[in-house]
Amino acid sequence: MKLSTKITASLILGIIFGAVLNAFFPGVVPGLDKYVLLPVGNIFLRIIQFVVVPIVFTSLIVGFSGIKNTETVGRLTGKLLFLYIVTNFIALLIGILTAYTLQPGTTVGKVGKLSAQHASKNQGIIDWIVSIIPTNPFEAFSTANLLQIILSAILIIIGIRLAGEKAKPFLSLIESFHHIIEKIITVVLKLSPVGVFALISSVIATQGFGLVQKLFMYIVGLILAIVIMIFIYVLLLTILKISPLRFWKSFLPSFGIAFGTASSNAALPVAIDNAKNEFNMKEDIASFAIPLGTALKRDGAVILQGFNALFVAQLFDVHLTASLIVTIMISAIIVSFSTAGVPGAGIIMMTTVLTAAGLPLEGIALVAGVDRLTDGFRTLLNVIGNTANAAMLNRWEKESDHVNDK
Repeated sequence: MKLSTKITASLILGIIFGAVLNAFFPGVVPGLDKYVLLPVGNIFLRIIQFVVVPIVFTSLIVGFSGIKNTETVGRLTGKLLFLYIVTNFIALLIGILTAYTLQPGTTVGKVGKLSAQHASKNQGIIDWIVSIIPTNPFEAFSTANLLQIILSAILIIIGIRLAGEKAKPFLSLIESFHHIIEKIITVVLKLSPVGVFALISSVIATQGFGLVQKLFMYIVGLILAIVIMIFIYVLLLTILKISPLRFWKSFLPSFGIAFGTASSNAALPVAIDNAKNEFNMKEDIASFAIPLGTALKRDGAVILQGFNALFVAQLFDVHLTASLIVTIMISAIIVSFSTAGVPGAGIIMMTTVLTAAGLPLEGIALVAGVDRLTDGFRTLLNVIGNTANAAMLNRWEKESDHVNDK
């Protein structure tokens, strides 16, 4: 049985198992979740997180170092950032328009008392821009701050290029370490079906479907926006003559892990492996674009921030003005670039967008209850967006090579 089939089967079985526990054996759930499901799921997440930082760091150095021409590095980065901004803007518009059309905030009604707990104010956008500059590369590694790790890697790459021949021993060490991490990933992947089963079972068994019924329109609207964006990617791949079916088959294992774990970081090692070995993406692009996209590309987060901002405005009957919409759009796109690739990060970053737009933070308490149920869908879109943008860049580069050959 293929890994993708195993992961898909474990997802389905986990959802069924969790639903049965929640519906028929609620008394068993707390103990089973505390002593079996959560520990197994967290062990899997910790093991896979173990390889995330080294694979990002070594992939970027190996990938960039393999590109001899400095102009090529700049061209690839420019093209990728252009794709990110365009697709992020499309995702944001979809999230805002879906919320505006369905009006989920006006259909909630009385969903109990909103929590009196105020969400803590997150750092401002200027503070965030300053914070992504690393002061200590070892701290960036220890805290798994992917943006700082990427910037650290870029600085080291610049140093490698300037050092020339003297940098070869260090580069050989990094390449050797990179191959070791790749072998560890193959071992970790064998555990993924068990980890995915435990994590999704835990969510369904403990969350249940009570709050889902009360926030039905919110959940449906958010998932609908995600589905529309996935369709947009299918359309873009088709226009660029990239087979959506081949794309889906190639990256299915990473999609399964993304949905089951709600962690883009957890799906990163698998996505790199799928890009190189299944999709046959160019080595330098796979090693460069996938890690960069894991740190920066968050279509699911963009949709969440735009959708939730309008949801909160509707919930508290805040009048939507042009300046409010512009503020939401700018802050949502910027914040999406810094959303961590771990479960629940989108809700945490929501405070920045609501604060920037002057919207009540109390709305977070309401949506936080169902966040984990939609988090898997958003993470799935994050990974689809990351890999699709890498595939589009790969196609773009092949077309450029073809033109140059002529």
